Amino acid sequence: MGRQLDEAILSLSGDELWELLERHQGETFYTAKSLPFTYEIRGGEMFVDRRSKSITKATFERALERVKEEPEKVTGPKSLNVFGAPYIYALLLGLRLEKG
Repeated sequence: MGRQLDEAILSLSGDELWELLERHQGETFYTAKSLPFTYEIRGGEMFVDRRSKSITKATFERALERVKEEPEKVTGPKSLNVFGAPYIYALLLGLRLEKG
């Protein structure tokens, strides 16, 4: 990916990524264009405060698989080629696994 992605994120399964997202809901993240956003998880959907439509867990799983398959080709949100890419990209870059 364009900026440094935490290598530990790439080792996660879709379920593990979703659990990490659940732990960080309500925190402020920033898109590639420096727009702040927060999100809330309800079931298998993420609701971003800047969007009216939700982003599903399955969409995150597709994005994660794309990054794992060809990380060098994922240079920005558009290269994920999924709905909600600016938010997914920002979260994949911004999330860090808690150590310990």
